[in-house]
Amino acid sequence: MKYVLLTLIGVAMMWSSNAQEKVLTMEETILGYHLYPKNLYVQWQGERNVLTYVEGKNLVGEDAANGEKTVLMTLEELNRVLGAELKGWTQFSWKDAGTLMIARQGKLTEIDVEGKQVVRTYAIPRGAQNVMPNGKGLVAYTKGNNLYYTDAEGHEYAVTEDEDPNFVNGQTVSRNEFGITGGIFWSPDGKKLGFYRKDESQVGTFPLLDITTRTGSLREIKYPMAGMKSEQVSLGVYDIASGRTVWMDVTDFGREQYLTNIAWSPNSDRVYIQVLDRAQKHMHLNEYCARTGSFVKTLLTEENEEAYVEPLTPVVFLKGDDSKFVYRTNNRDGYWNLYLVEAASGKVLKRLTPVEADVEMVGQDGRYVYYTSAEVSPVENHLFRVDVKTGKRMQLTQAEGWHTVTLSADAKYFVDNYSSLQVPRVINLAQNDGKVVREMLRAEDPTSDYNFGEITMGTVKSADGKYDNYYRLIKPMNFDASKKYPVIVYVYGGPHSQLVRNTWQAEMRRWEMYMAQHGYVVFVMDNRGTSNRGADFEKAIHGQCGQAEMADQMKGVEFLKSLPYVDTERIGVHGWSYGGFMTISLITNHPEVFKVAVAGGPVIDWKWYEVMYGERYMDSPHRNAEGYAKVSLINKAKDLKGKLLICQGAIDNVVVWEQSLSFIRECIKNNVQVDYFPYPCAEHNVMGKDRVHLMQKVTNYFEDYLK
Repeated sequence: MKYVLLTLIGVAMMWSSNAQEKVLTMEETILGYHLYPKNLYVQWQGERNVLTYVEGKNLVGEDAANGEKTVLMTLEELNRVLGAELKGWTQFSWKDAGTLMIARQGKLTEIDVEGKQVVRTYAIPRGAQNVMPNGKGLVAYTKGNNLYYTDAEGHEYAVTEDEDPNFVNGQTVSRNEFGITGGIFWSPDGKKLGFYRKDESQVGTFPLLDITTRTGSLREIKYPMAGMKSEQVSLGVYDIASGRTVWMDVTDFGREQYLTNIAWSPNSDRVYIQVLDRAQKHMHLNEYCARTGSFVKTLLTEENEEAYVEPLTPVVFLKGDDSKFVYRTNNRDGYWNLYLVEAASGKVLKRLTPVEADVEMVGQDGRYVYYTSAEVSPVENHLFRVDVKTGKRMQLTQAEGWHTVTLSADAKYFVDNYSSLQVPRVINLAQNDGKVVREMLRAEDPTSDYNFGEITMGTVKSADGKYDNYYRLIKPMNFDASKKYPVIVYVYGGPHSQLVRNTWQAEMRRWEMYMAQHGYVVFVMDNRGTSNRGADFEKAIHGQCGQAEMADQMKGVEFLKSLPYVDTERIGVHGWSYGGFMTISLITNHPEVFKVAVAGGPVIDWKWYEVMYGERYMDSPHRNAEGYAKVSLINKAKDLKGKLLICQGAIDNVVVWEQSLSFIRECIKNNVQVDYFPYPCAEHNVMGKDRVHLMQKVTNYFEDYLK
């Protein structure tokens, strides 16, 4: 490889010179979308090898083979067809090669692109959510806690009719853990409708305060806390022709089991569910009869008594071969890898990706399975393909950096959208053997006239000495090596995160550069517990959240202290959510190091966090009482020495207000001073213009107490 990203020193990229004096405003930092590199939002035209995107006021199609461009529809034609006066193209997708789908004003419209006319319009009722068309003339959606669908004539049919709000149909379950993103699952033939039903009658509630009403009011949400009663999930299959629902007979682990990664057989007669016990230590991949709901067989099992099993991906059947499917897990060989499985028996035929790196499947054509992988480097993402029969693998992307790819329907081509530290964005069209057909976009640096500090990437050894943890470091604007600068450590550090990648400006958040322009060194490092480094790296935190993560972050601090331009008496830390938990953990466990901290939406004690996430990483409070007590920040409030500001969304439905308020209460009881700022109308993340206020508040705190 050309670059030496694996070295401790790293590769530096000077993004500006002293002649460029433009600095970021806070509004630009938060809302300055013009500072992102130009992009091209490309979709394949159904099954055709034609790339479609908006160019000016036209929707154009570009033939993959010869590059010939054709105007598929002008904005004027779209307005005429819709009877609208749109000033620009709205959200669109392709139902098939000839049918454009437009979602607008509560309607889903199918347009014959060649004939320039509406094929049909689906009127989605006001208040409908989770809208899911089946591509064959029906659209499912939820209203309130029930599931409905409409046909092409606009007739509405109720799939469920639960009057008790504790029973919720067609919506996501398990608080979006285990790869769950929705609750509606159309069969491939469009004749059956699978859906989740959750029973929350035993789940406790948490009150959220709404101050926008005349006298204030409480809105109670269902919030299953670790160690307490959880929701009970079922999977129903509704038959459109008969109007009858059958329920899958899932009895593996009791009523509080998790039903995840729902998949259909290609001929729509079987349903596959990855069933996980509440302890998240045992998983069964089960097959069910879609017609009767009866259990057929268990195809695969996973277990991990020492840590946890975390299914994230549904099975995918090979095109042209219904007898085999691809299965993904990190519980067998230590990494997220792909396996070829015989559908009838569940026998694992081979490990398709025998690599010591995490991989993710992006598509397949029956002959090849295409996947992205961290095997070149954990901070790079490259596309590979593997021949299903021979096992021969080939790397398809070569340029260093992080590649995001979109395959054509027949997998003969792919669009490659990538960037790296020095490259803002390149979009290429390539063949499925990796040969680049042509470059579609090379973006300019939109920050070239700003005075940005130097961005450096490199590695620091983890506290256990086993891993290279990747960091990015930003030097202050107009850096002077003879000076001593204050440092801000920005941290998240939790599962399913990766803050440092070899992307443009190293995945930098613009606020980091804002602070660098105000005279700070900014340091960000991924520790053990984060993703894309294998199961051992990820599961090192199990049972004691915050401990391995802190140990690794302190190794990063040791590295910072070795730099001659770092003022070791002025080190601050900032993070949100899990990062808020890490921020308070660091300043209370290492008061001799961290002078100032700003924590947002912090977890304080894992017993107040949700069952699905909390019990995966911390086990149950009943089984791991010692671990919960050890990592609880309630016990650390008395140890706070430096300046700490906590910011919190007052209607946070993820990390509920009980967390930070309990810490404040403990500080009061111990006569420890602490600063607190709630955002009355914000949920877990403070967004929009409120975020401008938030980040100015964070900035002011460091300016007042760390500068």
